[in-house]
Amino acid sequence: MRIRKPSFYDDFRCIAAQCPDSCCKEWDVAVDGEKAALYRSLPGELGDRLRFFLQEDAGVTYLTLEDGRCPMWRADGLCRIQAELGEQALCKTCREFPRLTHDYGSFVELGLELSCPEAARILLSRESWDWVCLGEKPASGDREEETMALLLQTREEAMGLTEADNPIASLLCYGLYVQELLDGGTETGFDPENILDFPGNGDVEAFLDVFRKLEILTPAWENRLKHPCPRRLQKEDRAMLRYFISRYWLQAVSDFDLIARVKFLLACVLLVCVLGGDVGQTAQLMSKEIENDAQNVDALLDGAYTLPGLTDANLLALSEKVKNGS
Repeated sequence: MRIRKPSFYDDFRCIAAQCPDSCCKEWDVAVDGEKAALYRSLPGELGDRLRFFLQEDAGVTYLTLEDGRCPMWRADGLCRIQAELGEQALCKTCREFPRLTHDYGSFVELGLELSCPEAARILLSRESWDWVCLGEKPASGDREEETMALLLQTREEAMGLTEADNPIASLLCYGLYVQELLDGGTETGFDPENILDFPGNGDVEAFLDVFRKLEILTPAWENRLKHPCPRRLQKEDRAMLRYFISRYWLQAVSDFDLIARVKFLLACVLLVCVLGGDVGQTAQLMSKEIENDAQNVDALLDGAYTLPGLTDANLLALSEKVKNGS
């Protein structure tokens, strides 16, 4: 199996008790079947506590929260399961987060999640994105491989557009062009200078309402959405675009719907700019609220074609606002 990973993938190390947030807060932790059976079989006080907090819903086993945090999270910020039983006793979710694995059949791609503060620090500090490839390249020839080849090629070109004068507008227009190719159109070449006009000043309230109507996890996020403080596009935002492109662009191989994903990723970066504040903190909280909630991701992908705040015209107009800091 061929494996692709960012050159900085192995730089990540959990900072545990020094973390300014925690993956043990606000989230019910999904527990795989093997570890759920282990936890239920444990003797003593630890086993009793785990059995008390393990719940099932719709076939999914998870640890419920206690005062807004995982019941295994100790006062010193460390995990009681890992401390007493070792890392191998952690469930799959806790063992892997914030590492991502995307299996595209002919190869696997690894990554890091923006919702982890330390991973966000690494991701947003990158000024380029290089891939390390391990294993043999598989033979190609079928339609799916042709589609993946197109997506890989265009993803690299999209990465380059993150350094454009107005990267959000450039990427939206490029996404529309690539969508035409996926739909069977003829390749005519993309002119990065041929960017659509920016009609109007952009409807910030309609844009924010898209996110206000989604599921909200924390009071902090609800407050941020009520009190935006727009700022100019920064180099960290360009790094964030590269993160989103790396994570979502290739997923169009499953349904040939690239433009919904492009609008989703551009909207997420625009949102971080519109909300303002520290880029890393806002981006990490946004990812925690949006990317780690499958229901919210689906709502945004579906709404890419229907919601007034996510129209092409509004995204283009808002991109000009954040570029200029107006």
